[in-house]
Amino acid sequence: MEWYKDGYTVDDTKTRMDTDAIYNMLSNSYWASARTKEVIINSMKNSICFGVFEGEKQIGFARVITDYYVFAWICDVIIHDNYRGKGLGKMLLTCIMEHPDIQVKSFGLYTKDAHTLYKKFGFTNVETMQCKISHQEG
Repeated sequence: MEWYKDGYTVDDTKTRMDTDAIYNMLSNSYWASARTKEVIINSMKNSICFGVFEGEKQIGFARVITDYYVFAWICDVIIHDNYRGKGLGKMLLTCIMEHPDIQVKSFGLYTKDAHTLYKKFGFTNVETMQCKISHQEG
């Protein structure tokens, strides 16, 4: 699907995703800076991906992991630094929340920033438990 607003496009077509642009944006984030490009590409394979584009240039990204019925986890939401403050994060979240394949009962996400944006979509701060597993080779 594609959505259009003010010269920008949000698209969920995986083949349109620019993995170099996505890697560059995520490698500068606090949450994904240690991920390799291979990890980012593999995580995209099992997600619904959303790209934000100015023409053909990818300037934003998010992905959703879901069971399609009950729960969806929104992750890796990012807009390139040069395009922030233009309402693109709001546009991206609107497309995710209205996507016909993601009409679930509840959404989750984990973030240290953009709380004002997420609150506009009904997100609230809650305590979560987390378990990080380190996989060792060999």
